[in-house]
Amino acid sequence: MKKLLMIIPLVLLLCFTFGCQQGEEAAEEATAEVTALSDENVAANKSSLDAYVQAVRTEDWTAVAALYTEDAVLMPPNQPIVQDREAILTWLEAYPTLTEFNLTVMKIDGCGDLAFLVGTVSMTIAPEGAPEPIQDTGKFIEIRRKQEDGSWLIAVDMFNSDLPLPPPPEKE
Repeated sequence: MKKLLMIIPLVLLLCFTFGCQQGEEAAEEATAEVTALSDENVAANKSSLDAYVQAVRTEDWTAVAALYTEDAVLMPPNQPIVQDREAILTWLEAYPTLTEFNLTVMKIDGCGDLAFLVGTVSMTIAPEGAPEPIQDTGKFIEIRRKQEDGSWLIAVDMFNSDLPLPPPPEKE
């Protein structure tokens, strides 16, 4: 009986070890299937970004919104999250007039049907009632999802300014 009690933990240990090895093999196979973005997909993302810049420069907000997925998330600075393409279009339509807009991509990477873009933004806006245009620089990160037609749409978009916040008003 003592021998049987000693054998049971040994059998359980062997089963656990064998199960872990199978899990490692499955993980290695899954990792092998995930591939980096091809040159073609990187080029497609650059092209989509160029279309985005051109649409923003002409303030074609419908065309800009069409570059987002239906359930996209926009995270603008100092504002709540804007969720879904229709809400993003409404947000864009309320944006102040742009007199300059440039994006510079620093990195495009990803795997499978997901890509991310990291870069910088510079723009000049002319808010209604402002004494003069405001120049701003900042950075952005986008997560893009490849669509069935091969296009890449923005699923998550976050950007912010490099400029410090203005000081709070002085107390009277």
